[in-house]
Amino acid sequence: MPKFVLIGLCEPSSPDKQAQFDEWFVDQHIEDTARCPNVVKGSVYKLSGPHLEGETPSGYLSVYEVEAPSYQEAEDVLNAWQADKDAWPGRAHHLATADKFNGMPLAVNGSGWFEHIKSFDGDGERIED
Repeated sequence: MPKFVLIGLCEPSSPDKQAQFDEWFVDQHIEDTARCPNVVKGSVYKLSGPHLEGETPSGYLSVYEVEAPSYQEAEDVLNAWQADKDAWPGRAHHLATADKFNGMPLAVNGSGWFEHIKSFDGDGERIED
């Protein structure tokens, strides 16, 4: 089965929303999305520093590893999952947190689906999937 990652470049919608972002996105949204069918793993990373002299467009990176026949099917399953208020018992708490903050306290600076091509381990050995 093909493997994809859904990458999100995101950050709090404003500096005063950091605590809300941490509570809603970091503490709840990553887990909520990781529970979606086809998702193998969900992770979030906080920017620690620049690489070379390139521009860093976002303070946070979310990565969802997905196995699905196509990125479009993965997108459709994810959209249906997120639309289902009863998808899992924790969904009610996640939605209530968004309501408490009058919406999602984040800005998305970019996102997209990427299909896995190949991987290597730390010794340079190719990892066969």
